[in-house]
Amino acid sequence: MKKQKAARNGFFKRNYGETLVYIKESRNFIYSMIGLFIFFTVFGFVLPVPAELEAKILEFIEQLLKQTEGLSQRELIWFIFWNNLQSSFTGMLFGVMLGIFPVASAVANGYILGFVASRVAESNGILVLWRLLPHGIFELPALFISLGLGLKLGTFIFKQNKFESLKNYLINSIKVFFFIILPLLIIAAIIEGSLISLLG
Repeated sequence: MKKQKAARNGFFKRNYGETLVYIKESRNFIYSMIGLFIFFTVFGFVLPVPAELEAKILEFIEQLLKQTEGLSQRELIWFIFWNNLQSSFTGMLFGVMLGIFPVASAVANGYILGFVASRVAESNGILVLWRLLPHGIFELPALFISLGLGLKLGTFIFKQNKFESLKNYLINSIKVFFFIILPLLIIAAIIEGSLISLLG
């Protein structure tokens, strides 16, 4: 029993350590996604949105609100977790296509956040934006890491040994997803779902 417990602890400790090393090795890709996200968040917040694009964003938000309408706290937590899980995993995995998908995801998510923040500030004052912070404190790091790893995954095509590079990137990315990103998404969903249920 003790040997099994020690083996499990050793397994988690070893793999967790490896994921941290891989994140450190991929930090420039992650920083690139953070920079892109921030740039388009500011872009969406400051500059006027074309009428057609504004209508599509508002339609998307309205559909999202309808999907969550009447959900219990537990159901809301699951809804948030599942959506974030899909976004993070596809953002990472589809990076294999030259990193195009993670870049597009960072641009879209940043722009929509900037747009929403701008509308919230117009309606309730800029100081109310601090209330958005708890919603992203765990969710955004998970998103940035997954998109950064997705971007790195797409660079395998430029390596001399393409298959081995792809295999190495993919295995390490999946490890990071399960040991780092998944726990962050669980915590994010619990916090966000609970806050929305409590504050309305």
